[in-house]
Amino acid sequence: MSDRRPDPPLELLPHLRRARDHADRHYAAPLDLDGLAAAAGVSKYYFLRCFAATYGKTPAVYLAERRIERAQDLLRATNITVTEACLLVGYTSLGSFSRKFTDLVGMTPSAYQAKFAAQGAPMIPGCYVFMHGLSDRRQQDH
Repeated sequence: MSDRRPDPPLELLPHLRRARDHADRHYAAPLDLDGLAAAAGVSKYYFLRCFAATYGKTPAVYLAERRIERAQDLLRATNITVTEACLLVGYTSLGSFSRKFTDLVGMTPSAYQAKFAAQGAPMIPGCYVFMHGLSDRRQQDH
């Protein structure tokens, strides 16, 4: 007996892409399964099954990966604090953010930031990030 689930119908793929793109653009917003399923125009449980079958991960895992990737960008290129990066990418708990970051990246956010600071990479000042909305740029791309 195979654990393989059937692929989602081809006509659903554009809807799944729309939900994935919504998550990419609004990663810092409080997103949940209901909202992503609504973006795809299907029920949440059907969306969950089809998204996982198509992308090989649940929407929650996908969103967490996008948020951590964005946090890596911020920690590598700016002088903002880990707490500021945590909040800018949509986490409300520094502990949850640090755990997920460490799980996915293999080091703590502070160690990651220190690694790039030690290499002497020029940093974008945090005030510039906040004034010019660099952290929100992807959310404005509707």
